[in-house]
Amino acid sequence: MTSQMIIAIIVFIIVMALVASEKIHRGTAALLGAVILLITGIMSFNEAMAQIDFNTIGVLVGMMLFVGVAKGSGLFEYIAIRAAKISQGDPWRVTVYFAIITAVFSAFLGSVTTVLLVGPMTYLICKMLDINPIPLFLLEILASNIGGTATLIGDPPNIMIGSATGLDFNDFILNDGPVVVIILVAVILYFRILYYRTMKARPENIRALQELDAREAIKDPSLFRKSIIMIIVIILGFMFHGILNIESSVVALAGAGIMLVISGIDLDEAVGEIEWSTIGFFLGLFIVVGGLAVTGVLNILAEWLVNTTNGSKVIGILLVLWISAFVSAILDNVPYAATMIPVLLAMQANGVDVSALWWALSLGTCLGGNGTLIGASSNVVLSQISKRQGYTITFIHYLKVCFPLMIITVIIATVYCLVRYA
Repeated sequence: MTSQMIIAIIVFIIVMALVASEKIHRGTAALLGAVILLITGIMSFNEAMAQIDFNTIGVLVGMMLFVGVAKGSGLFEYIAIRAAKISQGDPWRVTVYFAIITAVFSAFLGSVTTVLLVGPMTYLICKMLDINPIPLFLLEILASNIGGTATLIGDPPNIMIGSATGLDFNDFILNDGPVVVIILVAVILYFRILYYRTMKARPENIRALQELDAREAIKDPSLFRKSIIMIIVIILGFMFHGILNIESSVVALAGAGIMLVISGIDLDEAVGEIEWSTIGFFLGLFIVVGGLAVTGVLNILAEWLVNTTNGSKVIGILLVLWISAFVSAILDNVPYAATMIPVLLAMQANGVDVSALWWALSLGTCLGGNGTLIGASSNVVLSQISKRQGYTITFIHYLKVCFPLMIITVIIATVYCLVRYA
C-alpha cells in the first residue's frame, strides 16, 4: 500500500469521525478533508473537480430553487392539509401514506428530488398535529432509497449500471421491482412496532385540522397554478430525460429558471432558499471519496472480489450484495458503483456469468445507502430540512434506528437474489 493510499484512508476516516461526532458542521468537515487532499498533493485540482458529480449538484440546486419559489404560492400547505384530511388526522396513517408516496415518487423522479418536495409537506402536517416529525423523516429517507432502487432512473447507481450494460427501464422494474415492494412493506411494519404507540395526536388538534379549508392555504392563485403546471413538466422531464438525451440536472435547473421567470420572484430572494451548507458537504464528500478512488484503494477491494468469487454465482451474489451494502453505507454509492462496474465487465469478458451480479450490485448500493446518515444524497438533504425546522437528526440516532433496518432489507434482498438467480 502506497503512502498516498494511506493518507487518503486517514483523511477519509477523520472526516467520517468528525461527521459522526458532530463536533463541527459536516460541511466543514468534508471541505476540510478535500483541502487536505489537495494540499498534500494526493489529488490535483483537476482530478478533484473530476470526482464531483455536478449532475447531482445541479439537481440539488435546481430543485431547491424551484421549491423555494413554489412554496410562496401556498402549494405545499395546500397538499399538506389535503393529505392530513384524507388520513383523518391519524399520525400513523399520515406516516404510511407519505412513505408510499415517497417510494413511488422516488422511483420516477429520483430520491433527492422527491425528498425536496415531500420534506416540507411532512413538516407542515406534523406542525398542524403537534407531533415530532423525526420518525416520519426517517421513514421517508428509507422509503426514498428503497423506491429509487426499483427503476433505471430512481438512483444514480442504476443509471450507471443501465448505461454500462444496456439494461433498460423494464429490466429494472421486473428484476428490482418485486423485492422493493416486499422490502417497503417490511420497513413500514418495523416502524409500526417502533413508533406506533408514541405517535399520537391530541383530539383537539385532529379536529382543528379537519376543520381547515385547504383552499385558504393558497397565498397566490396564479403562482399556485403555475407551480402545478411546472411540477408536471419537471416530472415528465425527469421521466423522459434519457430519451431526450439531457441530464437530470438540466431538467431541474431549467424548471427552476422557468419558475423564476414566470413568478417574477427576485433572484437574490430565491437563492437564499438554497441549502448552501448541504451543497458544500456534497462537494467536499465527493472529493474525499474520490481520493480513495484516485489512489486505487477502491480498486484493491475490486480485485479482491474478482479473486475471491472464482466464478461461483452464489459467492458472487453474497459478496457483491453485502460488500456493496456496507461500503455504500459509509461511502457515496456513485464512486463505488463507478469502480465496481468495470470489474464486473472484466469478469464478463473473461467468460464469467455476471447477469445476477448486476442486480446484486444495484440492490446492495441502493439499499446500503440507508445504513448511515451520509450513505445517500436524500439522507443528507432530508436531515438538513429537518434541522432547519428545529429537529436535528443526529448521526448516532439515525444509526441506531436505520442501520438494523438496512441489515434486514439486505437479508431480504439476499434471499430474493439467491432464490431467483442462483
